[in-house]
Amino acid sequence: MNVKRISIIGLGLIGGSLGLALKQSMGTNVEIVGFARRPEVAKEAVRIAAVDKTAAQLVQAVRDANIVIIATPVLAMKDILQEIAGHLSPNTIVTDVGSTKAQVLKWATEYLPPTVAFIGGHPMCGKETSGIDEAEAGLFKDCVYCLTQDSNSSKEALAQMEDIVNAVGARSVVLDAEMHDQLVAGISHLPLLLSSTLVSTLSKSLLWPEMSKLAATGFLDMTRLASGDPELYRGICMTNQHAISDWIDKYIDALREYQRTVMADDHELQKTLQEAREVRKKWLDNEGYRYKK
Repeated sequence: MNVKRISIIGLGLIGGSLGLALKQSMGTNVEIVGFARRPEVAKEAVRIAAVDKTAAQLVQAVRDANIVIIATPVLAMKDILQEIAGHLSPNTIVTDVGSTKAQVLKWATEYLPPTVAFIGGHPMCGKETSGIDEAEAGLFKDCVYCLTQDSNSSKEALAQMEDIVNAVGARSVVLDAEMHDQLVAGISHLPLLLSSTLVSTLSKSLLWPEMSKLAATGFLDMTRLASGDPELYRGICMTNQHAISDWIDKYIDALREYQRTVMADDHELQKTLQEAREVRKKWLDNEGYRYKK
């Protein structure tokens, strides 16, 4: 892999963890330049060796970079792509880590020069907490890392990004951007809204003060995603509205059906619950092993 310099724009949990993982894997063979809007974040990224150095200006951070990784909330990516477009070297690969891909791909196609390849990226991992203080080199170990292409990206550019994914310990899966957004709307974006909705619904009840004292691990597990970054979540929803709305409709229909079986007081509810249990067990056995405690 002929990569000498990697720029990481955004040094939070994902950007910082990518820097740590790449330095651990590639060592002195690559120079990592970081950029963060807040000076204290940039300083901390250097201190923990997530980056070799930081740049004071965004355009300075991407200068002479072989790969530019945009690790910011999705809604910030449009302006970043516009700002760096005229300062990228020919054959630079630009990638991102956003949870939605189709809209970011449209921005990249619109603003980046044809001499630059854009490979969208989405590591399917994270934490309940965020920020550079939570960054860790092992965050991507064994996780799925989605990659998408634009019309300018070559097989060589995709192969180079697959090498980067392997270097951080993840497993690459190449997807069409629209298909990616439809899939993650169901298994990622819908759950975060369900988690927040559950908190909102119960906390607005007059019974919440009493309920909150009784809430235990079931409520804790179901509401973990409600602790996420609202700015990040809003960006995800605004750039994947239709797919998320479709899954909400499907979920409401299914919930109504569950309601019907609860009120019917027959064995159909038990059968439905058993089917769901078996599906989850099969997923855990085949794909969810990474998340077993």
